Amino acid sequence: MYTPPTTSTRGRVRLNVGGRVFETTAATLAAAGRDTMLGAMVDASWNSGVHDDPAPAEYFIDRDPSCFAVLLDLLRTGDLHVPPGLPEATLYREALYYGLLDRVRSARLGGFDPDRLRLASSVHGRSPGDGVAIRAAPDGGCCVSHGGASGVVRVYNWMLQERRPVYYPSHAPVNDAAYLDASTLLLAARERPGRRDDDGGVSSFSALTGETRHRFRVAHDRQPRSFTATALAFDGGCDVFASCKGRINEYGVAVWDCNTGEQTGFFYEPPGCALGEADRLQWLDGTNTLMVATMFPRTDSSFVSLLDFRDKSVVWSWSDVGTPASLEDKHAVDAVATEDGRSVCLVNQYDDLGFLDLRKNAASSGGVRWRSRSKLATMSGGKTKTKKAACGEETCYPKLAAHGGRLFASTGDAISVFSGPDHVMTSTLRCSNGGAICDFSIGGDRLFALHGEENVFDVWETPPPPII
Repeated sequence: MYTPPTTSTRGRVRLNVGGRVFETTAATLAAAGRDTMLGAMVDASWNSGVHDDPAPAEYFIDRDPSCFAVLLDLLRTGDLHVPPGLPEATLYREALYYGLLDRVRSARLGGFDPDRLRLASSVHGRSPGDGVAIRAAPDGGCCVSHGGASGVVRVYNWMLQERRPVYYPSHAPVNDAAYLDASTLLLAARERPGRRDDDGGVSSFSALTGETRHRFRVAHDRQPRSFTATALAFDGGCDVFASCKGRINEYGVAVWDCNTGEQTGFFYEPPGCALGEADRLQWLDGTNTLMVATMFPRTDSSFVSLLDFRDKSVVWSWSDVGTPASLEDKHAVDAVATEDGRSVCLVNQYDDLGFLDLRKNAASSGGVRWRSRSKLATMSGGKTKTKKAACGEETCYPKLAAHGGRLFASTGDAISVFSGPDHVMTSTLRCSNGGAICDFSIGGDRLFALHGEENVFDVWETPPPPII
């Protein structure tokens, strides 16, 4: 915690940065914090050494003066103003030197306002295969999973500079990714036929170096087994969850301790409930339950369940099994629980939004309440064909996310934002010319949208408020 400077350090301070002289107050420099270079310079405990030498009349710092002027203005005003012609990468490098990178990042990204988002940049991937999933990091960076045979995940810092890529052991194809924190990446990989028993599964990695930290294994008869993990989630504590499909009877959802990698439980798949092939897992804090959603077309019908791991019970479930042929267009292709934990939002392949009330029995409440007025905005309409693969034509179905009390839904090359209790569409994000959106993610005050055709992702940010 920052300690205010003593009387002897409250005066003016002169700094010669790269030959350019700056004059400011000790209080301004101290506002940077004691754990920064500038804060330490004027901290009483730092200056009162064994020799009790007085503070110098002028500090000399052999660094870029133009960047220092921007950083000093940030300390004075709290605002970040980067003049034209000053490369942001250079500013970030200098901010890292002074220990001000977190402050610059906070001022640069600002708050997240869905109705004021603007397209800040588009990043083209270098992998030969198309990206299949994108995940936002807590610090404003992201990662992109490429689901081909290489098993590579491209990792980007908040400056959108690529870090060392992460390769899943044995290069197993990656199905899902999640950030436990800004420096720890969790990957779920697909088991490949004919491989050894440690193929596929779940592992955690350093997002900074790509090194493996833990292998999360599923054991049967005390022997670790190969399995396919399709979806990931974690709670507010130390539990990691993954949907699992094994070779013997490891169908269900496994749970591990994220700190040790040790398996602490397994929820076996009950009859009539598809857990092992889930598309989405989501932890609900309010009820201490895990939402498991297995969506069409991965399976012939859609399933949504709430699992209570304390007594290994299914406390709520819904399925569209037995849906009349005339309503087949209501098959759900994605699901997300709203942040208040009261309902699950669904989207079908024809861009309709529907809602399930978690406070009522799904069967007795009549199931999904489809809302035609919540139709998604799209230029192409309906499900979008995006690319051809060896197995035929692939499809980009709509995706959902809940963030900050809003609902977000992608379809075609657009993302719709819904607000309020009636989920009224309040804005639409038209993305770049990279083609249809196959996935998107929100975190670190940014929205990332991954395009299926061109291996490119867009970055959306909220601009800073206008200067009055």
